[in-house]
Amino acid sequence: MSRINYSSGAPLEEKVGYSRMVQIGNLIMIGGTTSVQADGSVYGEGDPYAQAKFIFEKQVKLLAKAGAKPKDVVKIMVYATHMSDCGEISRAYSEIFKEFRPLFTAVGTPELNRPSQLCEIEMTAIIISSAESEGAK
Repeated sequence: MSRINYSSGAPLEEKVGYSRMVQIGNLIMIGGTTSVQADGSVYGEGDPYAQAKFIFEKQVKLLAKAGAKPKDVVKIMVYATHMSDCGEISRAYSEIFKEFRPLFTAVGTPELNRPSQLCEIEMTAIIISSAESEGAK
């Protein structure tokens, strides 16, 4: 199996030496992603829904680069600085992933890289054929 590293273009990825997303065969993992924009500012300051929606949309675009879709996502891990924000974060999640029902875990953390960041999200996807993905147990 081959390994493909993907960058989101964030300067820190090159400086530190990490990838935003790694694909090995049909397994795709997206590292912790926040709502930092290309100019370095935080999108949706003070709004957990806006931050989560921004992050999920960014991650869905990354998945597409690897040939994956939201239906291929099997696990999402959210780190939230305020557990009371989980309702708004979950609302953003549901708008994209509700029908596919991946694993979803939210964990409280006292802080992220910047005080204005309210959530950080990791994602795992496995590309499977449409025949294999049909049906729920």
